[in-house]
Amino acid sequence: MSDRRNALTPEALAMLDLIERTGSFAAAARELGRVPSALTYSVRQLEEALDVLLFDRSSRQAQFTQAGRELLTEGRRLLQEIDAVANRVRRVATGWETQLTITLEGILAPAAIFDLVEAFYALRVQAAGESPVAQGDKGVAATRAETQGAPPTRLRLRNEVMSGSWETLLTGHADLAIGLAGEPTPNTAVQCEVLGELVFSFAVSPHHPLAGEPEPLSAASLVRHRVVAIADTAHTFEPLTVGVLPGQDVLTVPSLAAKLAAQLRGLGCGWLPEPLVRRHAEAGRLVVKRIDPPRQPARLHYAWRTGAQHGLALQWWLGQLRSPTTRRALLEQHAGLIL
Repeated sequence: MSDRRNALTPEALAMLDLIERTGSFAAAARELGRVPSALTYSVRQLEEALDVLLFDRSSRQAQFTQAGRELLTEGRRLLQEIDAVANRVRRVATGWETQLTITLEGILAPAAIFDLVEAFYALRVQAAGESPVAQGDKGVAATRAETQGAPPTRLRLRNEVMSGSWETLLTGHADLAIGLAGEPTPNTAVQCEVLGELVFSFAVSPHHPLAGEPEPLSAASLVRHRVVAIADTAHTFEPLTVGVLPGQDVLTVPSLAAKLAAQLRGLGCGWLPEPLVRRHAEAGRLVVKRIDPPRQPARLHYAWRTGAQHGLALQWWLGQLRSPTTRRALLEQHAGLIL
């Protein structure tokens, strides 16, 4: 057991990952700055310690055996866990997370999101992890300014839809989720706050058959026409469907931008955020129709994981989200999504 444990080093696991990514022992050796024979010798040592064959020697390519493929998969998971431990240690030492992953619901306003990203990168902080200082702060001494820079935290933004947004947060794949739809499920692993309400308008292109029908439109009228819907991105959670009637034809698209493009072309009808529809309706590219019964505004939330100590980056984002102006911008600044 000791030999096996000593053989399964991070370097050995990283070596297998590199061989798989580059496709051959020779290519992996070049990237490592080693000769192929040295890499082959390292693989054989690992095989002897584990008493398994990791590669199919009958193939000229680096083909993993079933056991080798399993070790590759589990090895990648272990390397990720090692990275996570290192990240947590760095967070404790400096106060800044190495990476902050933020899940963004697909119906949020892109302009407002990148305003926040820009403001985050404009922070000037001490490398030792002192509190963030806004760029241009008159109270900061010039000598300190020389040692300051943008936060060391890398931001990772991911777009998800409906249940997919909840899934990334509850499974630990995101630290913060913004724009969560539906009422939160009680969960001690996350804390949730209200972002605001988003009003939706039912819109069609001027040449769509529904554009000329008398209002209000009934469900019987709508069900005869194709609806455009954004796909729920959940993998393990139960996906949700909103705004689709039983028996109605559906064109499923991956994003709000794609949904808007499809409805502008008359490929279907459907609900869109009112601030987004407004500009296109004023330009004559969309026609807003009244529906009976009308759709109620969607109540959206933001939530974050509570199981770990909050780093300075998460604290900054939560501070921004406490601002009514920021929350309103995220729900209304869709001007940048003009096709």
